[in-house]
Amino acid sequence: MEDRIRLHPEVAAALNEGRPVVALESSLIAHGLPYPHNLEAARRVEETVRQAGVVPATVAILEGKICVGLTAEELEQAASPGRLSKVSRRDIPLVVARGGYGGTTVAASIWVAERVGIAVFSTGGIGGVHRGAPQSFDISSDLPALAQTNVIVVCAGAKSVLDIGLTLEQLETWGVPVLGYGTAEFPAFFSRHSGFPVDLRVETPQEVAEIARAKWELGMRGAVVVGVPIPAEAGMDFQEMEKVIQQAVHEARREGIHGRALTPYLLAAVERATEGRSVQANTALLVNNARVAAQIALVWAAGRR
Repeated sequence: MEDRIRLHPEVAAALNEGRPVVALESSLIAHGLPYPHNLEAARRVEETVRQAGVVPATVAILEGKICVGLTAEELEQAASPGRLSKVSRRDIPLVVARGGYGGTTVAASIWVAERVGIAVFSTGGIGGVHRGAPQSFDISSDLPALAQTNVIVVCAGAKSVLDIGLTLEQLETWGVPVLGYGTAEFPAFFSRHSGFPVDLRVETPQEVAEIARAKWELGMRGAVVVGVPIPAEAGMDFQEMEKVIQQAVHEARREGIHGRALTPYLLAAVERATEGRSVQANTALLVNNARVAAQIALVWAAGRR
């Protein structure tokens, strides 16, 4: 594994010393936000984690090496348009064997995090069941990965272009508890409210850590998902976004966009329709999620000590 995974010295030292670390994905840097907003967001997320006294560990594949923690130069390279391919868990051996470059999705990132001993991961939104999935069977590999990987996943809900209700049904089927951080509703990514209830509302990092510890000490595999609402000042109207997303989905079907290309296509369409407001909201929720994840990581590390 040492030949395949490279730990940034700062990340390695923190893990060896039992200090808190938060894992971060790179697929969003590569495909979720346009350049240079993606680089700005990535830097802000890492700085937010650092300000809490926690070490950020952005995960990416560079020259066939799985990198856990990037240098400032590597982060800038990763954000360059077209630099990284989208890599889910299935794709990891393909990219590694060929010495390629990849931005890791939630599924890939949490697999790496668990392998190296990082218990807390922060992202924008998890993947899930796409709209129209009963016909297309388009379901993100994030869902089975969440069922198999022992990581606390902090997010702003499922990506707004997905079917939130069916995504929650699948998480229940896979045995993944869904917590609402200061909310009884599962957040709808750009919007604070979705109308769908979570399994349990929690108010503190301690509660999250206690639930994850109880699950894993019982020998139950899988993640704990923590839904954090987007900050109120950055949130967008749910009904407005629904209209925008439905139009984007219609356009994608008309153009035959599907599979791994669908989510990036839909996010770009939403950005155009909202005249960039979705990019600002996306950045705000990423930073907010990182702040909550860092607080959970501090509590988790203290409990382990």
